[in-house]
Amino acid sequence: MSMEITLLKCKLHRVTVTETHVDYEGSCAIDEDLLERAGLREFEQIHLWNVNNGERLTTYAIRAARGSGTISVNGSAAHKANSGDILIIAAFVQLTPEEADRFAPTLVYADGTRANRVVRVSRELPAQG
Repeated sequence: MSMEITLLKCKLHRVTVTETHVDYEGSCAIDEDLLERAGLREFEQIHLWNVNNGERLTTYAIRAARGSGTISVNGSAAHKANSGDILIIAAFVQLTPEEADRFAPTLVYADGTRANRVVRVSRELPAQG
C-alpha cells in the first residue's frame, strides 16, 4: 500500500494586499518575482490566511507583473480581504514518507510594506517556545 502525507510546500509570509477586485474572474494575482522565490506555479492551488481578520480561503495563483509587488485578491475572495491587509499565502504538496524525510519547504518573508519586497528566504522554522 502506498501512502502519501501532506506537507507545507511553501509560503509567502506577511505579504500585504495591494488591491482587491470583486468583479475580476477570481484568484489571487501575485508578483511574478514572489511566485518564483516561493516556487509557486501559475494556477497552483493556494491558501490565503488573512492575519487582519482571520479569514481563510482556498483559491489559485495567477501571475502579476514582475517587480510590481502586487498581491491582488480577486472575485468572491475580495470580500474576505482589504487593501493593506496582511496575508500568509501557502501551498502544500503530497509526498511519500521517504520523500518527506528529505523535503524542506520554501519560506519567503516579506518586508511588511505594499512593496512586498523579500527580506529573507528560509528552509526551516525556528522551534516555538
